[in-house]
This record gives sequence, C-alpha cells and structure tokens, in this order.
Amino acid sequence: MPQPTALVWFRNDLRVSDHPALAAAAASGLPVLCLYILDDESLGLRSLGGASRWRLDRALAALEGELARRGVTLHFLRGAAEKLLPEVAAAAQATRLFWSRRYGGGEVASDTRLKQALRDRGCEVHSFNASLLAEPWQVTSKSGGSFKVYTPFWRALREQIEPLPPLPAPERLNAAAWPAAAPPALRREALALAPTRPNWAAGFPDPEAGEAGARARLGAFLETRLKTYASGRDRLDRDATSRLSAHLRFGEISPRQIFAATAPDAAGADKFLSELGWREFSYHLLFHFPDLGWRNFNPRFDGFPFARDDAALEAWRCGRTGYPLVDAAMRELWTTGQMHNRARMIVASFLTKHLLIDWREGEKWFWDTLVDADEANNAASWQWVAGCGADAAPYFRIFNPVLQGEKFDPDGAYARRFCPELARLPASHIHKPWTAPPAMLAAAGVRLGENWPRPIVDHDFARRRALDAFAALTA
Repeated sequence: MPQPTALVWFRNDLRVSDHPALAAAAASGLPVLCLYILDDESLGLRSLGGASRWRLDRALAALEGELARRGVTLHFLRGAAEKLLPEVAAAAQATRLFWSRRYGGGEVASDTRLKQALRDRGCEVHSFNASLLAEPWQVTSKSGGSFKVYTPFWRALREQIEPLPPLPAPERLNAAAWPAAAPPALRREALALAPTRPNWAAGFPDPEAGEAGARARLGAFLETRLKTYASGRDRLDRDATSRLSAHLRFGEISPRQIFAATAPDAAGADKFLSELGWREFSYHLLFHFPDLGWRNFNPRFDGFPFARDDAALEAWRCGRTGYPLVDAAMRELWTTGQMHNRARMIVASFLTKHLLIDWREGEKWFWDTLVDADEANNAASWQWVAGCGADAAPYFRIFNPVLQGEKFDPDGAYARRFCPELARLPASHIHKPWTAPPAMLAAAGVRLGENWPRPIVDHDFARRRALDAFAALTA
C-alpha cells in the first residue's frame, strides 16, 4: 500500500520561508508532495497575461531550486485544478492537503468547491494566510463592516492586528514520489510560459526572481534608499523605489517579512509601509467586492459617457500620443514589463480623462503587459485613478502630463531613455516638443508629425471635456 502523504499546492506563494502551508506539511511528519498547476481552464479564474506568465516561469524555476535543495521535487500539471487536484490526492493517498489562501471571487469559489470535494474523499484540507498582513475579514470598521476608504483602513489594521512573525524555511523535507496512478507530471518548460517565436520578452531586465533575489532587493533598498523614499519615490529619473512588486505578486517574499525587516522608526519607513497598506486595502476591497476588476465600484459611473476610440487607444498602448512622459511610460511597459508607480497614475489619468476611454481597457492592457500584474492592485488602482473606485481621486483631478514631467523628470532623463527621438531636445522643451522653436527642433532632429507625433488631444480641451462629462454625470 502507498504511504499516506501531505500534498502542498503552490499558487501565488512561490517561496519556502514564511510559508505556513509548507511548514505545516513538514510538521505533519508525512512525506511531502509539492505541486503547481497552471490553470487556464477553471470557471471564474482569470488567465495570466503574457508578461506575468514570463515572470511566473522565472519564479517557478527559482522555487524548483529552493525545494530541490531541501530534498523535494516541484511537480507541474496543466489544466483545471478542480479536476486534477482530487486525482493527484487520490493517487498519492494524500490524507492532508495544504495551500495558501487566495482572495478573488472566482478563486474563493473554486477553493470552496475543492475543499468540499477533497473532504468528501477523506482528505483534510488546511489553508493559511501567506499573502497578507491580515485577512480581509479581520480588519473591521467600528460598525463591524468593511472599509471603503484607505486611511481609516490602514489605521485600523495597524491598531487591530499585530502581524505574525515570519516563519523560517524548513531545512529538509521528507519527499514523496510522484504516484504512478496520477496524471503524468510535466517539466516546467512544458508549461510554455515563456514566449519563443517571437521572444518579445528578450529585452526584459533580469528579474532576479525567487526569494533570494527578493531578500537581496529588500536589503539593498532598506540600506540605501529607504531614508529618501518619501521624498524621492515619485522621481521617474531615479532608482528610488523598492521594486518589490513582482516579488510580492508571486509570493517570493511575504508582506510579513517586509514588515518585520523594516524598522518602524526609520526615516521613510512610514511611507514605505503605507504602500504595503495600499496593497492590503486592495485585497480587502477585492474580497468584499469580487467584481472590482470589471464593475464600477461607484455605480454612478455606470452612466459615464466613455468614448470608443480605437485609434486613440492604440496610440496610448504604443506610446504614440505625442506627450513624451505618457509615451515614455507606455514604452517602458512594452519593452521591460515594468512601469514606475507615478507613471502608472499619469498614463491611467490620460487614458480615462484626456481620452475618455473606459478604465477597463487600461486595466486589461496592464494585466497583459505588466510582470507584476496583480488582480487586486490593478483593479483598485485603475478605479482609484478613474474616479469611480473606493477612496477615489476626485474625477476633476486630471494630471497634466507636461507639468508632471517637469516635476518628476525635470532633466528629461526618463523621457530620453524611452523616447530616443527626443534625446537631443533640451530639458526646457523635452516634455512639450510641440512648443519648441523650429530651429531647436531642427537641431534636435525632431520633425513633428513625422518622427514624433503631435499631441493627439490638446490638454486644455481634454480637461474641459472631462469636467463637462463629470458634471453631467453628477447633475
């Protein structure tokens, strides 16, 4: 008879340290079987975008190595988890199954069905919080309900919840063999997560994926950039942020680990930790409002006169709007899979307010092109900028892309990096080339309407149009 096993199902928790499910499986005394399922089939689950799949491949490769060093193999399957997981559990004589919780509406529903199906077969299912400082249902308002505004939410979390200390990684695991009766396990390469023909990710920077890379990045940030984070985090021309978002997205590091490593009284710590707070708030919203990714949080916006302008949408996607800061950001996204947070706000404002295009179009583009695309953060942040979300920026807050560039990229280094057509323009006109004297344009080799587009919309006109649309909505 096969020996009973403990099955660990990895999802968005691709690490071995501070991993409650893995720790509990190790403590069970049973041989451990580790599994990842690429699920593009289950009802209600959103398939990963292309850039996220590329980044996932790197994260899984790093996790393979971490587990191998502890004596176990990470096995891979592809298909509907609700079908495959019970089959593996039965074939492996798994008496206990361990996983980290997910919080999207479809994810919660799928996990609930799986729990019941597995328990009906006599398998104990143990789920854990590995992704958040606090569970979405733990942080409550004075009336006992959920929060819709960030600041009181973050204050309540800090007052009500003391995050658990991070768990150490298990030193050695007792490995279970892949059961012969289970669906055949795949090699990671067979998941075909990385693009090949063409390899559009060839120019993406090395992500230093995995928890070792995440720890190194966190340590370097805390040592060298935390103290200037509050004042420098919005500068597009500087490396002033933590760049931990993709590590968090794939669970290569936990928020508990970040929280524990950050001295609360250090300069910059409060602002840095508040960014973790926004992530927590986004998951709080997603759990309580599972349609956050496709429905206006504020139903008043259901009647907003969004435009259908495919040409303008394509110009925005391709970085051909004529506004250097917007175009630099969109080209950064396309060529690196990343985008600075300040730039994300600016391009989202431009799409929804200058072009009056539905925020859902932007959310879908970010989902496909960001290596750190996160269901909660992406939806909550797009709705926040568009003005229809929780704790939303007022709709009349419309970023001026020229002024934003002059403030956060004052010398034009960011614009020149991603818009080399403008590299020879002086800083005085780098963010508004259409205002440069003809002689200056000629000296810089800039030909408006030829090698650099004229603005697709005038800022003052766009601002008035957006405000009129908002006024009509609220009348």
